[in-house]
Amino acid sequence: MPGSRMKPLEGENMSKKIIAVNAGPRMGWNTETLIREASEGARAAGAEVERFDLFRLERYTGCISCFGCKKEKNKGHCICRDGLMPVLDAIRSSDGLIIGSPNYLSELTASFRALYERLIFQNLTYNLETPCCNEHRVPVLLIMTSNAPDSNYTGLLNNYQQTLNRFVGPTEVLVSGNTLQLKDYSKTDWPWTMFRPEEKKLRHETVFPEECKKAFAMGRALAEK
Repeated sequence: MPGSRMKPLEGENMSKKIIAVNAGPRMGWNTETLIREASEGARAAGAEVERFDLFRLERYTGCISCFGCKKEKNKGHCICRDGLMPVLDAIRSSDGLIIGSPNYLSELTASFRALYERLIFQNLTYNLETPCCNEHRVPVLLIMTSNAPDSNYTGLLNNYQQTLNRFVGPTEVLVSGNTLQLKDYSKTDWPWTMFRPEEKKLRHETVFPEECKKAFAMGRALAEK
């Protein structure tokens, strides 16, 4: 399915629509868990949440530089018809965006980048007076998880935050670093001596639950804007 809607809680006022995008492949792990918590926070504020899992969509690509979005009739609309089109359409008509990705090789996933390229480029005009044609700005919560410390990616996330601020809407960032990657590191085919499994497990049991609470609160705040 291209997207799934979380059922509203009884008595909820469905006044806002939030789009949640999972740009990670692993269900039930760090990134997906934080997105789910943020989504539940948005629902607690009375919003409807529609979710897309990028790794489960039909085939898609990043920007193909066709410049179709630079024509007046397509202003602010990517015209590439593939698995990302429903995601872009949903974001364009939403009241907020929650998007999360793990960090792979010091970057966000290729799936995240594909959506990011097309989300931003459709609003870029190359006009000095009005560089952005987005007339419907929506708040964004950007979530990133990584097995490395949080502080390693300040510059990377600042760049994403600034660009999203400019072309999509006001953006908040939540980072969860030094995450637990496996339930049992001893079952790998070769020793992962780079990591301290017991420390990671302890962090997952003590710090990660607090990050989940923070994601919930940030998702709620996003829906209340």
